[in-house]
Amino acid sequence: MWLFLAFLAVPLIEIALFIEIGGAIGLGWTLAIVVLTAILGTWLVRNQGLMAMGQLRSSFSQLQDPTEPLANGAMILFAGALLLTPGFFTDAVGFALLMPPVRALIYRHLRARVTVHSFDMGGDAQKRPPGSGQFDDVIDGEFEEVPTEPDRETSNGAPNLTKD
Repeated sequence: MWLFLAFLAVPLIEIALFIEIGGAIGLGWTLAIVVLTAILGTWLVRNQGLMAMGQLRSSFSQLQDPTEPLANGAMILFAGALLLTPGFFTDAVGFALLMPPVRALIYRHLRARVTVHSFDMGGDAQKRPPGSGQFDDVIDGEFEEVPTEPDRETSNGAPNLTKD
């Protein structure tokens, strides 16, 4: 139901804002603002997206919980989509999502509503309980490749075991 209301309300809000702002400042300035916010938003999304990727890599390399960097990256991606969508309301929401305090507030709200039952960063195969499904059939071994001499083979590819 909420999704239906959003798809109904957002275009109506955008149309109303275009009419009001376009009537107040004119068509040319309205279009210029829409194009400039798309360009500025693209630049900001790119920079903040690169920072979010750095934070995500850091959390993986330090074996920390990557939930917050992933959520930040998702919100930055959503902000980029909103900023590329023509409109004043979507631009306002997109620019708000690019502000770290707003993202932190949304993340805290979502984190309070979501329960994580388990989290595993891979771990050691030796610490896994037997029958856990992963690494049960692994047999450790070594091998050495023995090159064959072409003149020591018969015509069918089998080695010639007769002494010369």
